[in-house]
Amino acid sequence: MNSDVRVLVLNTGTQALAIVHALKLAGYKVYLLCEQRSNYAGVSRFVDKRICAKVSLKNDAPLDALADIIKGEKIDVVIPMGDVAAEFLSKHKSELLPLVKFQSPDYHDFMRGYDKNQLMRLCQEKGHPHPLTLDMSSADLDDDAVRDFPYPALLKPNITTGGRGMVRVESHGELRRLYPALHSEYGEYHLQRFIAPGGKQVKVQLYVDEDRSLRAASMMEKRRWYPVQGGSNCCAVSVYDQSVVDLCHNVLKDLNWVGFADFDLIEDPETKELLIMEINPRVPACIKSTIAAGVNWAQVIVEGALNQPAMAFGYKQGVVLRHLGLDVLWFITSPSRWHTKPNWFKFFGKNVFYQDMSGWSDPLPFICGTWRNVKQVLSGHGKAKV
Repeated sequence: MNSDVRVLVLNTGTQALAIVHALKLAGYKVYLLCEQRSNYAGVSRFVDKRICAKVSLKNDAPLDALADIIKGEKIDVVIPMGDVAAEFLSKHKSELLPLVKFQSPDYHDFMRGYDKNQLMRLCQEKGHPHPLTLDMSSADLDDDAVRDFPYPALLKPNITTGGRGMVRVESHGELRRLYPALHSEYGEYHLQRFIAPGGKQVKVQLYVDEDRSLRAASMMEKRRWYPVQGGSNCCAVSVYDQSVVDLCHNVLKDLNWVGFADFDLIEDPETKELLIMEINPRVPACIKSTIAAGVNWAQVIVEGALNQPAMAFGYKQGVVLRHLGLDVLWFITSPSRWHTKPNWFKFFGKNVFYQDMSGWSDPLPFICGTWRNVKQVLSGHGKAKV
């Protein structure tokens, strides 16, 4: 029975809120490792036990601490909620797999997908659609390739989350002026052709087993994001296109990827072609969109880790997921507020769900998570957490 399976969710956020709810619906015993309880999933009633500990996974030191938690609580499966936790599991796969179940690519393959520059290189070698990209680590700032690159362009760190360190440069001269300080702060970069706004922004989720077969897939289209110039999703709609799923699956097979992956793709408005931008090695913050559409991703991940037979899920297109806090900020700042689809003023409906809410029976996540975001924004110490 599922109630005998203990699942440890690593870290919090709105994706963790969706995952702990989905785990509880599937009948698992839910554990949550969090540094701070005052976040969305940290106060959810769907968590059976919270382990609030200063266990940062940003280096190798916490391996023993995490192992002690896994052994002490008799954890069966772990699920990472962030890039750092996903990388940590991949890096320490050999040490942790004797203690707990999870599926993750070997570290070399993990980095080939997670490192955006390496991913673009693979796409170029294999012929997968992607933006024109130049590796800055092997280029001199005065190389012809850098000087003649089509500007405007994006300078992007090879490894980053949330757009940190990403800068649009209008000319070669601006690149030469900005690059040294950026490189010093964020490490290695690549230069990428700027994709003009106006095209679709799509996310695709897949789970690949050890034999590279596809266990489950889902897809959503981002309709609104904040900041409006490019930021976190605040309204997404479930969609599905088998050709796009096949494309992403082929990329994962080329990477020897195992387990969960989330793709970001952007449509070139001139060619209408969807271009691969990056792979997130963990469930995205807006995963509730596709869970509400029918794919219980928490159950998929647990069953994959335990090597259980894959279950078939129905899938419904047109499910709307809103992040109410960010969508309010979008409405205040966007010139398109009166002409957006789905209509901004449609707050209720059988296909309308909220990323930062867990339902009337679990009100504390929205209250505590929103209050925490308001304090961060007002203090100027950071942006809202999604």
